[in-house]
Amino acid sequence: MQDQQNPEQQLNIELSEEMADGTYANLAIITHSFAEFVIDFVNVMPNVPKAKVKSRIVMTPQHAKRLMKALIDNVKRYESQNGIIKEQEQANTAFNFGSPTAQA
Repeated sequence: MQDQQNPEQQLNIELSEEMADGTYANLAIITHSFAEFVIDFVNVMPNVPKAKVKSRIVMTPQHAKRLMKALIDNVKRYESQNGIIKEQEQANTAFNFGSPTAQA
């Protein structure tokens, strides 16, 4: 009888045409509770005082930490191939939804 646990088992991920186009966002608002992290992706336009959340991702703290590590690794690899990413000055726009918040 063969072992059903294959350590090299692949995950088949499907990407629809609609999702493949992606959604542009130039602001991420991150909030969290004890049980979850919420990342809202927003597209802020110059001189427009209102912006809508384009996508919201909710994940466990463990998955948020994995995402952070994956982003750090990918930024390092990007910069090693393309040079250092220059940071722009942050806008002085206050966002407060009643919970701990970070912006990216």
